[in-house]
Amino acid sequence: MGNGISTKQAFLFTLINYVGVLIGVVSTVLIYPQDKEMLGIIRFVDACAQIIYPIIVLGSTHALINFYPQLTEKLQQKLFSYSLISLAKLGVCVGLALVVIGLFYRDSSFAYVAYAFPLAVAMAYIELFRRQATNLQKISFPTFFEKIIPKIALPSIFLLAIYTSITIDQGLVFYILSYGIITVVIGSYIYKLYPYRLSKNYSDLFDQVKKKDYYAYSLFAFAGSFGSFFAFRVDSLMIPYFISYEANGTYNIGVTLASTLAIPATGVFALYAPVISDLIKNVQLKKLNEKYKEVARVMFFIGMLFFSCVVVGIEPLFKLLPTYEKLAPSIPIIYLLGMNGVINMSTGFNSEIISYSKYYRFNLISILFLMVLNVGMNYWFLTQTTYGILGVGLASLLSLTLFNFGKVIYIYLKMKLWPFDLQFGKLFSSMLFILIVGYFIPVLNHSNLLTLVIRVGFILICGVFLIFKTSWVALIQQRFILLLKRYWH
Repeated sequence: MGNGISTKQAFLFTLINYVGVLIGVVSTVLIYPQDKEMLGIIRFVDACAQIIYPIIVLGSTHALINFYPQLTEKLQQKLFSYSLISLAKLGVCVGLALVVIGLFYRDSSFAYVAYAFPLAVAMAYIELFRRQATNLQKISFPTFFEKIIPKIALPSIFLLAIYTSITIDQGLVFYILSYGIITVVIGSYIYKLYPYRLSKNYSDLFDQVKKKDYYAYSLFAFAGSFGSFFAFRVDSLMIPYFISYEANGTYNIGVTLASTLAIPATGVFALYAPVISDLIKNVQLKKLNEKYKEVARVMFFIGMLFFSCVVVGIEPLFKLLPTYEKLAPSIPIIYLLGMNGVINMSTGFNSEIISYSKYYRFNLISILFLMVLNVGMNYWFLTQTTYGILGVGLASLLSLTLFNFGKVIYIYLKMKLWPFDLQFGKLFSSMLFILIVGYFIPVLNHSNLLTLVIRVGFILICGVFLIFKTSWVALIQQRFILLLKRYWH
């Protein structure tokens, strides 16, 4: 596999994600606030699925990326086939285990776990197909269905619940079916692109990749993925338990809007995963370090630009909407989780570097540390303070900041790779200054619309100025110049 990244695929990935985000944002500000309790329940089911699906995957999707570059085409097919069969076997085992648990555990909330199981199976296969699409550098089509269909299905379910007699349970069934459709469509696409066959004999595969190495890597990846839920998503379980489903809905409105900042990072990091694996295996650390710094600057710029627009414009925007009173409690959460997104983006693809190096075990250690820290801080804020969901947001910000910078320092100590340089420092200072100036632009003529336009316009104009007048984000500058040449000549 070469070291080139498909710019077209990265662009399409980001574009598709933002179409999904546009649908999601409209739904979040206009539809979901109409029934926060229902939103809280659906997010609770989703959180349960996020616990189950790493068990079904058991690290096989990470192993597919890690071992794929070193195999022949025939063995690559066998590795993918082995992953498909592993998911099916583990899915059956998990399903039987849940049936047994259900016989003894009679709590009413366990019904939501039953809904979560088929959702988790669909998520597991979607993840596997997406990883294979990443290997093939063809992620735009799978991304379209993965990101768009749920964004259409969920608000449709809410509208049916609000204006018809559909129940929450029926809504959950429709939500699960939408994921089933995604699984079938993406699986069919991968088969058309990469006609695979299920194999019975994998001895030649495990002659090339030792079973011990495969399972060791898979189990460490599983532990990291499983721990990641408790590190990143545990709030969706703890808020309903300690506060209410409605509070969970309020918090998740903030999560949904803040998560838009991370979309470019998701696309770039997904596309760079095979490249990072290849560079590390070929010991091209100098080239990797250059990409590390370059991507960190680009990701920080994009994240900070969007975060600045959110900070200066979210309140006047919400005041223009009829749902302002229901949206206002989510604003502090958006700020806190938005900062999280910027920090995560600015530290570059540190997780990918660790995952595909011989130090991959550190991911497990760091995730477990974050899990304990985040759960502990969430518990403390929820039980020992009156901050409520604001405390959950603070816990997330503090724990994830320590987590990201801990990984950066570890990578430097072990591999002498560092994502920051003088250009990053200049970019950081400039973006922070632009945000402060934009935030203190006063409300003009008591008009929220005019204030929104002026503040956000100021941020965007300053951002464009930095793109063309500096070399700090050369990748974006080059892309803009190519687009201008294509459409202006």
